[in-house]
Amino acid sequence: MSTKNKKEKSQVEEVSENTSSPETSLDAQVVNEDEKTTEEKLSEDLQNEKDKYLRLFAEFENYKKRTARERIDLFKTAGEDMVKAVLPVLDDFDRALKEFSEDQEDVHVQGMMLISNKLKENLKQKGLDVSQTSAGDVFNADNHEAVTQIPSPTDDMKGKIIDVLEKGYTLGGKIIRYPKVVIGQ
Repeated sequence: MSTKNKKEKSQVEEVSENTSSPETSLDAQVVNEDEKTTEEKLSEDLQNEKDKYLRLFAEFENYKKRTARERIDLFKTAGEDMVKAVLPVLDDFDRALKEFSEDQEDVHVQGMMLISNKLKENLKQKGLDVSQTSAGDVFNADNHEAVTQIPSPTDDMKGKIIDVLEKGYTLGGKIIRYPKVVIGQ
């Protein structure tokens, strides 16, 4: 090839490079946009996975806390069935002591009082409490069990407790037996 042909060929290549360079740069931009979108997609996927992980971790932490609370509650009321079985014995002691209240000096009555007090103290240490319900209190269906209604002796006793037939008990803050009451109508 002659130098003239070489010059023409190099000019043609320069022209073709100049004309193809915008196309090439567009192709490069499209490729870059595809790469960016791929990078953005990966970034979004990563963010979604992080979010899922954090939610799962938080859910697991809540599960651990909930089961720990349930376990503590279970330990508080673990002897609930046993205590419920002993409540009628407490009621019998109270009735017997009420009948023998006149004869406080009898050895048998003193022995019965001693056993009753010891049983009550041991149950109190285990979390058993007597609900404080007395005549004249306002009746609340959430805290009391109405056995019957009688005409109230006075107008101010309407809807209030006239008599407590059976004591109520709580174990660890949970009501295990509602007090049975008579209310005024």
